[in-house]
Amino acid sequence: MSPTKSIPAVQSVVKDLLADLYPKSGGEKIGLTSEAFGAILCDIGSKQFTVATADSEIRAFLISLRVDELALARACAAGHNSAWEVFLTRYREKLYLSAIRIAREDSAARDLADTLYADLYGTNTREGQRVSKLASYTGRGSLEGWLRTVLSQEYVNRYRRTKRLVSLDEESEDGVQFRAPDPEPVPPADARLAQATDEALEALSGEDRTVLSAYYLDGRTLAEIARMLGVHESTISRKVDKLAKSLRKQIVAALVRGGMSRRQAEEALEVDVRDLQVDIRRGLQQESLAQDSSAAAFSEKRVEARVREDPG
Repeated sequence: MSPTKSIPAVQSVVKDLLADLYPKSGGEKIGLTSEAFGAILCDIGSKQFTVATADSEIRAFLISLRVDELALARACAAGHNSAWEVFLTRYREKLYLSAIRIAREDSAARDLADTLYADLYGTNTREGQRVSKLASYTGRGSLEGWLRTVLSQEYVNRYRRTKRLVSLDEESEDGVQFRAPDPEPVPPADARLAQATDEALEALSGEDRTVLSAYYLDGRTLAEIARMLGVHESTISRKVDKLAKSLRKQIVAALVRGGMSRRQAEEALEVDVRDLQVDIRRGLQQESLAQDSSAAAFSEKRVEARVREDPG
């Protein structure tokens, strides 16, 4: 990921805070210099804010970062072996346990974890530079939670690549569950993301909210939603995928209208996808689907859909 052009206000705040944040990061012990850590903070801050952002907001954001985990992740991404040794000591077992919960089979879990290790270590190069997923970690939430999210996404990507080879009926018979545990929720760092997400959810029809609420809030499988609405499972699968893509486009457009560059908007969703998940759940919970009986209509089938609200 190429560095973002630094915003002067961000540079100034980083300069003021670096003497305090760098020692807290422990960067010196893992091969990360103060200058390198300062550049990382400038890059993250410049992607997050605009030239109109107040210094106080920038300062509060930088102070809130998990600087020790950020330094470790970025030192690993830069190829410092001492950092990688620390990373493996802290997270190897945790990653495997997360993988086994997701894949539910030992060999598949180890393969999933090993693939992630390669992506995290940066075995591939681009224009002569290492390409590590850890370079995308921004320190906004726990590194462990971020790793679980990346691991879950890799599992979903594998499923999408292979699902054409397995019928939906076979998946149902095998009892395969593809929904990974929710990562630790973290508060949105930018109110514009929450507002853009709320706007996109409000624009949904009752029918679409019914499907998303059943899938994300009630934890129903695609097969269960399909039976509830009297349609084929593949129809629900396509609909959920289409809604997710449509929501992403609308949120990006709203963020751009709110003052972000398109690159900043895309990176806000790509890097911290957990925030989007939290906002979707909150937004859907705010909608009372039961009060709108028309929300049960689906593809000309007047089927009554009774969707329970998440008690939490």
